[in-house]
Amino acid sequence: LCVFLTAFFANKVEHESKHCNGKGFQRLGLSAFDRVYTANQNCGHAYPTFLAMLWCAGLLCSPAPAAFAGLMYLFVRQKYFVGYLGERTQSTPGYLFGKRIILFLFLMSVAGILNYYLIFFFGSDFEMYIKTITSAISPLLLIP
Repeated sequence: LCVFLTAFFANKVEHESKHCNGKGFQRLGLSAFDRVYTANQNCGHAYPTFLAMLWCAGLLCSPAPAAFAGLMYLFVRQKYFVGYLGERTQSTPGYLFGKRIILFLFLMSVAGILNYYLIFFFGSDFEMYIKTITSAISPLLLIP
């Protein structure tokens, strides 16, 4: 899905470039093109962090809540991109929602790492508790 979303963003940039200038990617600084281009760059720069957090959370903690959070993040980035095409204040909810999902994935990764060290040093396994908590918290990501 991430690839299709990136291709959609790139297609919007190309379309806006041709629509604004008609000469491909030679741009004169038109505001519509600048918004589309900036939104595409912002989304592209956020994907490596997202993929790393998604991979760590799914591997170290629980795959199902991580996958749910990943799908939500892709939806939120689409909302951010479309909001960025309008006024800049329309993209703020998508940006803040995306930050919250990345934080959730990060906390899942930290919980998985802490559980590994608890098993390694003390022999205590809290994996079932962590999976139960993350499964219960993941639907709360839907609350704006």
